Amino acid sequence: MQIELTINDKAVKWEVANDEFLADTLRSHGFLSVKKACDTSCCGLCTVWMDGKSMLSCSVLSLRAHGKKITTIEGLPKEAEEFAQILSAEGAEQCGFCSPGFIMSVLAMKNELVNPTEEEIIHYLTGNLCRCTGYMGQLRAIKIYLGVA
Repeated sequence: MQIELTINDKAVKWEVANDEFLADTLRSHGFLSVKKACDTSCCGLCTVWMDGKSMLSCSVLSLRAHGKKITTIEGLPKEAEEFAQILSAEGAEQCGFCSPGFIMSVLAMKNELVNPTEEEIIHYLTGNLCRCTGYMGQLRAIKIYLGVA
């Protein structure tokens, strides 16, 4: 089946299978920042935005993206770089495998929450797993980025 969508501000038409998940479709079209690691929709590595809202692309059929605007980290280079620099400066960047999904969630949080508390930040990021860090460096970086440190 053919779907039409906007990916990182570029209109595209893609052929997809009826049972194909958006994460697989995106990866097959070169958006390699979108990853799958858990097969249970709980790791956050596949996070993208659909019409500006953060979502897990491993749990959404590609057909649902028809007519939608999809944003990956490749479509937000300036914003992603800004936060990544802070993340690195706080010693919170490790192997980088989870970084694209994590950064997409943090950028979405910045758009959705105003002056969040530490508890709200932690709640928002529930489901973004990182096996390298203890999360404290990430939390410091997020607070600095959001201006709530």
